[in-house]
Amino acid sequence: MIRPEPWIVVLRVVVGVWFVKAVWTKFTLGFLWDVIPYPAVSPRFLAVHPKRVAEFAAGNPVGWYKEFLEGTVLPNGRVFATLQTFAEAAVGLGLILGLLTGLTALVGLFLCLNYGLASQWMSFGQQGFHVLLVTSMIVFLCARAGRTWGLDRGIIALSGRRWLRLVM
Repeated sequence: MIRPEPWIVVLRVVVGVWFVKAVWTKFTLGFLWDVIPYPAVSPRFLAVHPKRVAEFAAGNPVGWYKEFLEGTVLPNGRVFATLQTFAEAAVGLGLILGLLTGLTALVGLFLCLNYGLASQWMSFGQQGFHVLLVTSMIVFLCARAGRTWGLDRGIIALSGRRWLRLVM
């Protein structure tokens, strides 16, 4: 019988790499006191984000989500762009490393559901892609995908704490 766990790991890592690739151009390096580097959201993404959100809201047939995009996301574009960038980075790295996979999958599920709601009306390709991402996040969450070839397994074994099993 073929074991499914290694194949779930392959899917987990591929989806994680996709998230890291998606966030790659959204980051830049900022410098604290012109010396200490830290990750910051790029000015280019901060400028593009409101335009993309307006495009997603323009023809969106889901009334309550369109109102959310226009009434909440657009006026607070800088905050949502920053949250999106750091969440995508956390999901990507968490999935690649198998670190806090349960929590990572929940954050990824939330992101993918929002991306799907924003763009589902645009094309069948958008619909299918986001359905696959949502399904992948549910599989990672339910299968506890970080316990096979991931850091979650080692952390749980070393700590022995039951509450860690909930987020891993």
